[in-house]
Amino acid sequence: MLYSENPDWKDVTPIPQDDGPNPLVPIAYSTEYKDAMDYFRAVIRTNEKSERVLQLTQDILERNPAHYTVWNYRQDVLFALNKDLNEELDYIDDIAYDQAKNYQIWHHRQVVADRLNKGDRELDFINSILEDDPKNYHGWSYRQWVVKRFNLWEKELAYTSDLITLDIRNNSAWNYRYYILFDRPTKPTEEEIKQEIEFCHKHIRLAPNNPSSWSYLKGIYEATKTPLDTIVPFLEELVNSRIESPYILSMYIDIYEKRAKDSKAQVDQAALDMCDILASKLDTIREKYWAYKKQKLMAIHA
Repeated sequence: MLYSENPDWKDVTPIPQDDGPNPLVPIAYSTEYKDAMDYFRAVIRTNEKSERVLQLTQDILERNPAHYTVWNYRQDVLFALNKDLNEELDYIDDIAYDQAKNYQIWHHRQVVADRLNKGDRELDFINSILEDDPKNYHGWSYRQWVVKRFNLWEKELAYTSDLITLDIRNNSAWNYRYYILFDRPTKPTEEEIKQEIEFCHKHIRLAPNNPSSWSYLKGIYEATKTPLDTIVPFLEELVNSRIESPYILSMYIDIYEKRAKDSKAQVDQAALDMCDILASKLDTIREKYWAYKKQKLMAIHA
């Protein structure tokens, strides 16, 4: 039934959408959606917050779940009516799986969870989404907010370990692991940093051409200001095992570059040769980048 035909809404005068006298490309809304939005504009104008308005927002969101204004007004109605917000989370649970990449749903859930001041069911909800799509950006972003807002850091490092075990190339899990390690209230100890470096070594041995583990390892060195030279024994181990990976040579180049800048000397010829190898053999898709990098290295204290 259209709202315009519903006797429960006869006291409301709908407000049609005003696209001007000569709209260039008017959107072909369905009759039901246009009708509901006409009444939505009317209740916003009168600032009505009631059960029927709550149902109106739900009807609109079923047809357009990305309508930010409707979500925002729904929040106002929920709070004004002092509704059970756990029931609202249930509602989001029911629709989220078909709309998992809809930013508005995630933001609405954040507002509701924040108002509840409880995060006890949020990680399970996120887990269910990430099980279906382990690289869902909104899920990971929301997870960062949840663990920080409700202080749920404790088990998160282990959670990323499980995900990386399932998929060593899950860049989202590696990125989130870095967030947990360095953004939690207690900063990592020296022993924890050693464990993380070994964690990287272990996974690089398993997949030496996986950029995620190399980026994470380099990030740890930069964040902790650990001397880059300390990675040389591990690189030598890989080379001696006859492992070919562009990331090995790339790391060596970084080391040679750092040495040259620190000693105010020209870069070692080995670094220039590695640029050639990367450009011609191991990383040909970035041939021009390595030619550029070689020129930059040659310019150091030339």
